[in-house]
Amino acid sequence: MGNVSVKEIKELMTATGVGMMDCKKALVESDGDMDKAIVILREKGLATQAKKAGRVAAEGIVTSVVEGSVGAVVEVNVETDFAANNDEFKAFVAAVAKTVIEKDPADVEALKKCTISGGDKTVEEALQDIFIKIRENMLIRRFKRLEGVLVPYVHGGGSIGVLVKLDTDLPADKVYEVGKNCALQIAAMSPAYLDRNSVPADVLAEEKKITLAQMAEDPKMANKPQQVLDNIANGKLNKFYEENCLVDQTYVKAENKETVGKYVANSAKELGGNIAIAEYVRFARGEGVEKKEDNLADEVASLINK
Repeated sequence: MGNVSVKEIKELMTATGVGMMDCKKALVESDGDMDKAIVILREKGLATQAKKAGRVAAEGIVTSVVEGSVGAVVEVNVETDFAANNDEFKAFVAAVAKTVIEKDPADVEALKKCTISGGDKTVEEALQDIFIKIRENMLIRRFKRLEGVLVPYVHGGGSIGVLVKLDTDLPADKVYEVGKNCALQIAAMSPAYLDRNSVPADVLAEEKKITLAQMAEDPKMANKPQQVLDNIANGKLNKFYEENCLVDQTYVKAENKETVGKYVANSAKELGGNIAIAEYVRFARGEGVEKKEDNLADEVASLINK
């Protein structure tokens, strides 16, 4: 494949932070396969761990709500930030979250058929009512409902929503601060996995493969035995864990660079009980939602045929 589209180059640039020409070459080399192109760029040391989520943006609100022992994170998209700041739209999103908590729908389609919390219309009918007033397309995109000892957090007026579930033998009010600090960590650092056991074997295998490919490009590594290279690659997996696993990340509020896992363990000891992070949800507004092409497309187009 000698030709690649503006959209493909732009998407790869956004996903990796690599320049236009390198992205174009990687796409040509991978025959247009986006995932292979990302691997090619990483093997050449040009791109770091690509986070596919958040490559593009959309307006709207992500909210996280807890009532008693049940909580929900919900994302509702709308066309403009002006509409997202409308009080009626905000009230609608809050009501949708409460409906998820109360009705426990199986999916978005089931949610739309539920009677909205505090009203007598279905969620779908309430959405249409808001559309008539705001005159912008709206989408209830996704939700996640959890039960247990839960702590919610919403960042940036609805740009990120987090819900943390704790396993603990302590009262919920005693562990709230620990859960809130973990939620802040998740919002800020966007860990892909809870712990090392959560990382799929194929992901680890791919990381090792990429590390070995990077070392193959390094003249200093050329004469080292394969066993040595394998050991170095395994050692570098620790760096992967530190960046991608919540409990292995450096706790952002710590002064002594302790990990999140250590922070939770120390907090549990101070409170006289047991605390562990059981699960978490993190939604960032607009992850994967296409927006109108901007001027970057013109810049990319100018290089397409060079």
